[in-house]
Amino acid sequence: MFDGAELGRAIAANPGDIEAALVAYERELFPRSASVAAQGALEDLFGAGAPQSLVDFFT
Repeated sequence: MFDGAELGRAIAANPGDIEAALVAYERELFPRSASVAAQGALEDLFGAGAPQSLVDFFT
C-alpha cells in the first residue's frame, strides 16, 4: 500500500508527465527496496533446494 501511495504522489506531482512521475517514484523505490530484493526468491527459485524451497516459501 505504501508503494501505491508513493506512486500516486509522484503522479500528482507530475501531472501530464507519467514518465517523470515514474522516474521520481523509482528514484525512491529502488534504494528502499534494495535490501529486500537482495533477500529475494532467487535462491528459492534456482538454489540447490529448488523447487521444494519455493514450495516451502509459499506454504
